[in-house]
Amino acid sequence: MRRISTLVLCTTLLASTMACGSDSSPVDGNTSRDPRLSQISLPAGFSIDIYAEGVENARSMALGSDGTLFIGSRREGKVYAVKDVDGDYKADQVFTIDSGLYMPNGVAFRDGSLYVAEVNRILRYDFIEPRIDNPPEPVVVSNGFPSDRHHGWKFIRFGPDNKLYVPVGGPCNVCEQDDERYATIMRMNPDGTDLEVYVSGVRNTVGFDWSPGLQELWFTDNGRDMLGNDIPPDELNRVTQAGQHFGFPYHHGTNIPDPDFGGKRAKDTTVSPALELDPHVAAIGMRFYTGTMFPEEYRNQIFIAEHGSWNRDQKIGYRVMLVRLNGSDPVSYEPFIEGWLQGEDNWGRPADVLVMPDGSMLVSDDQAGLIYRVTYDELSD
Repeated sequence: MRRISTLVLCTTLLASTMACGSDSSPVDGNTSRDPRLSQISLPAGFSIDIYAEGVENARSMALGSDGTLFIGSRREGKVYAVKDVDGDYKADQVFTIDSGLYMPNGVAFRDGSLYVAEVNRILRYDFIEPRIDNPPEPVVVSNGFPSDRHHGWKFIRFGPDNKLYVPVGGPCNVCEQDDERYATIMRMNPDGTDLEVYVSGVRNTVGFDWSPGLQELWFTDNGRDMLGNDIPPDELNRVTQAGQHFGFPYHHGTNIPDPDFGGKRAKDTTVSPALELDPHVAAIGMRFYTGTMFPEEYRNQIFIAEHGSWNRDQKIGYRVMLVRLNGSDPVSYEPFIEGWLQGEDNWGRPADVLVMPDGSMLVSDDQAGLIYRVTYDELSD
């Protein structure tokens, strides 16, 4: 697959940090004037506001059935819930559902229960929404995952087959492992039974979604480090059948054999990415846009949160990208939201995206501790 290159646009940094949340923290509703938002650029007609603040290290997001937004974290060890009680499109309180967990990055919601992914196990909090101010003790659904911290944090979601999809990253920059669970996306029943490897050769995915219509799984994957500033690319991948192998650790991108492992597996036994993303951007959260608020041209297109590079001579990423599709073929890869990176300084890092029932889109930021809400108004176009 050909690579679609991008141009990084920079503006001026206004550095700031946000206060941490507590077990139940009130949220200041007057956030629309936050001066940092003036540094954010979006296409004409789009606006960005702060939906929730004080959500320290906000990562993956999942929406409950009554509008509660659940948010995982990695560094903080906390799982949060935020609610917009008065319907003004800003969260009124931030609740801590649990704390002291082992990198609980992933959250998913199904049939009234919140599922939380620690590194080595999946927890379930039953009948959670009416009890966010007094959460129940969790049930351990599965403890069948490795405990390695390196790439151990997880993004989880329920698929159209009602199975819970759970990735297990490679516990290294690049390596082979005898344990078949590593460098995979696994899946299991909601009760933890029938845990199996779905696809392999996946270095470290922290975001995936199913395409409207075909219901095929698409996922981001972070490329290996220490091959230079410009290789390998991060990847956007498409699964067309169970059992596929996506190259790691043997091949990266479309045609980059690994210097240590490339000779151990033929390239034609692996699946090339649907799209090569920019190198080291740390592409993580992604969603197909299935709402109706944004213009028709955005319908069923892919938004990707690029968390940003950490080991490149010049920083890249720190933005939300738009991948336009023609059917199942990516045809463009372009910035949608920028401004968190100012020169070589960054004040925010987008981590996940989520389409809301009204068609707006939420973006989590684990550096600033914020959840943003992106809207469109054709009158402002």
